[in-house]
Amino acid sequence: MNIKNLTLKQKIAQMFITGFIGTDYLKNKYFANLIQNYLGGVIFFSHNIESEKQIKELVQKLNNNSSLPMFLSIDQEGGKVERTEKIHRGKKYLSAKPAFEMGLSYLQDQTKQIALELKNYGMNMNFAPVLDVNTNKDNPIIGERAFSSNTQDVIIASKIVIKEYEKYGIIPAAKHFPGHGAASLDSHKTLPVINLSKEELITKHILPFAQAIKTGLPAIMAAHVIYPAFDDKMPASLSKKIITGILIKDLAFNGIIITDDMEMNAVKGFSKEDACYSAINAGITMFIFRDTTEEVFSLIEKIEQKVKIGDIPEEKINNAFEKIIDLKYRYGIIR
Repeated sequence: MNIKNLTLKQKIAQMFITGFIGTDYLKNKYFANLIQNYLGGVIFFSHNIESEKQIKELVQKLNNNSSLPMFLSIDQEGGKVERTEKIHRGKKYLSAKPAFEMGLSYLQDQTKQIALELKNYGMNMNFAPVLDVNTNKDNPIIGERAFSSNTQDVIIASKIVIKEYEKYGIIPAAKHFPGHGAASLDSHKTLPVINLSKEELITKHILPFAQAIKTGLPAIMAAHVIYPAFDDKMPASLSKKIITGILIKDLAFNGIIITDDMEMNAVKGFSKEDACYSAINAGITMFIFRDTTEEVFSLIEKIEQKVKIGDIPEEKINNAFEKIIDLKYRYGIIR
């Protein structure tokens, strides 16, 4: 089919990365419907992965039944965040910090192993590396998931990891812009506020992202965190001041910008519809929803109506769609 002929609703569906509970996606009728109606991507969690044979067959089945090739994504950082425990009967890899401390060659080799494993399963996107600078030693969510508490160390390590993923055809989606490392709260549970000055945020926490963008980073995940120095009302994932103002304009990032999971408690203060509406107008390209509920399924139509009545400029949808399709061509997902 001609991709240029997709309808507005089909283009909006491309902006969603969703998941399902368990190993049989057909048990979720909303997810199964979206697979056949231009869903942009799938995210896999531990509960989706029972064995190597099973996950390869599942990925193949999804590929065979999708109306347009998808981003097949996972959070496979290593160690603390590793979704393949059932395959390996525990953790196979080290978290970012201990892997970095083992030396750059060790870090490079581990990244190669992760990339080849994901490639073997048929996946093409990893929500890694973590580019957060872990400046708060009591951080409840980042900790050893960050390479270091030193900005330059994070830059050195992330350059190796990003290059290695790209070498083996895995799209690296670096996270959590503009930096989750100074947080004292877990955004899975609540909405953190990071009260740092603009200068400290830019020179210490945003710098690893800025450097990665200069070397061609294809995708970034935005944090569900409030940064009063930039925007005292909206988390970064929904903030036009941060997404368009800083990431797109100041840092000249032209890749895809993905929200952290929209099911997290950090954004529970917003309705899903309002959150998506704010995110699109902020400059977000794609959303993650860990489970495809009826409410998530209905969002595509609700966003379509917002566009039709002029609350969301259609140009925003077209721009996001073009970036998604361009990246899929670039990585050979669409041929």
